[in-house]
Amino acid sequence: MTLFDIIVILITLAAFFSYLNNRYIGLPGTIGLMALSLLVSLALIVFGKTQIVGLDEQAGLMLSQLNFYDTLMHGMLGFLLFAGALHVNFDDLYSQKWLIFTLATAGVVASTVIVGVLAFFCLKLIGLPLPLLYCFLFGALISPTDPISVLGIMKKAGAPKSLETSITGESLFNDGIGVVVF
Repeated sequence: MTLFDIIVILITLAAFFSYLNNRYIGLPGTIGLMALSLLVSLALIVFGKTQIVGLDEQAGLMLSQLNFYDTLMHGMLGFLLFAGALHVNFDDLYSQKWLIFTLATAGVVASTVIVGVLAFFCLKLIGLPLPLLYCFLFGALISPTDPISVLGIMKKAGAPKSLETSITGESLFNDGIGVVVF
C-alpha cells in the first residue's frame, strides 16, 4: 500500500466520520471526528487481538513503509500551520507576543513532561512497560494543539477577541515548540 493509498483511505474515513457526526451525533466537528476515530481504533485493536482478521500484520506492514519524519515535517505540519495562520491578524498577535510565547513554550514543555510521566507509569501498570524516553517522545507528539480546531471552537463559542488571539497564537506556535521538544 502506497502513501497515496493511505492518504485516500484517511480522507475517505474522515469524510464519512464527519458525515456520521453531523447527521446523527451532533458534536463539534473536530471532537466528533476524534471520538469516532477513537471508537474505530479501539474496535480495530479488539479485532487485532482476536486474530480474526490479521490486522496486526497489515498495520505493521503499512507503518513500516511510512517514513514518519517526512510525513510529519514535509506533509502534515506545513498544511496545519498554513491553514491556522491564514485567519490570524498579525497585529493582534504581536500585541500579545509575550503571553503567547510563555504559553507556547512553558505549556508544551510542562504538558510533555506530565504526559510522558503519566504514560510511563500507566503503561507499566497495565503491563506494557516502555522506556521513559519513548513516553516523553509521545508527550512531545501529543502536547501541541491543533490550530485549526482551536480557531473553529473559539469562533463558535463567541470568545472575546483578546482570548481568541492569545489561544490561537499559542496553538500556532506550540507546534514549532513541539517539534523542537521532540
